[in-house]
Amino acid sequence: MWHAPFGPAGAHIRWTGTPGDGDGGAPRVYVHGLGASSAVYHAHIAASPALAGRRSLFVDLPGHGISDRPADFGYALDDHAAALASALDAAEVRGAELVGHSMGGAVAVVLAARRPGLVSRLVLTEANLDPDPPRTAGSSSIAAYTEEEFVRGGGFAETLERVGPVWRATMRLADPTALYRSAVGLVRGTRPTVRRMLLGLDLPRTFLVGELGDAPDACDELTAAGVEVRTVPGAGHNVMFDNAPGFIEALAAGR
Repeated sequence: MWHAPFGPAGAHIRWTGTPGDGDGGAPRVYVHGLGASSAVYHAHIAASPALAGRRSLFVDLPGHGISDRPADFGYALDDHAAALASALDAAEVRGAELVGHSMGGAVAVVLAARRPGLVSRLVLTEANLDPDPPRTAGSSSIAAYTEEEFVRGGGFAETLERVGPVWRATMRLADPTALYRSAVGLVRGTRPTVRRMLLGLDLPRTFLVGELGDAPDACDELTAAGVEVRTVPGAGHNVMFDNAPGFIEALAAGR
């Protein structure tokens, strides 16, 4: 496990990883979604023979997994992207392939826009591109509480019960305040929006959609801007669990 300071004094973002075998390919950096953890969602993907040889980093965003959860941190998308940049700087990673799921995809886009030298390719799995997602989205249902209601009024426990056993397994490890503020930041979005940033980037970009998940609005707009949109059959939002071979195939296509 490695770590790097970010944000408030004494706070550290942490990651695990594999060294690769020196094939010269760009490191792959895996970034999890809201209430998740990168190694849990992606270690089985990186271990595939089709993806072997690359250095892999599984970074847990602030407030999640093994990273610190300072109370005096904003947890907006820009905040998470800055913390992720601190991890990549400390790891001496440049020109990485960022593999971001859901909120992690939005963070990856923000990082690519803010620090382009750190990123050579984006693979975005069901990533959040627009503010104000529907109330049925996990982030919106969390943000519907006040912070007091969510953290100390039973909202966190209600959410853990509602999300089911898969998401609950990692969400229960997240700090409730960090989880709430991350959800609010995701609902609020960025200026320009994550979508606008993605459309304006000049690097290879792949957007993965689970056949059973929610396709992003205006897919034609993404395609027209050079974003490869691929549907992974038989998969919902958690493509890497629902159809791991399909996910690996899409990721390996950009080797």
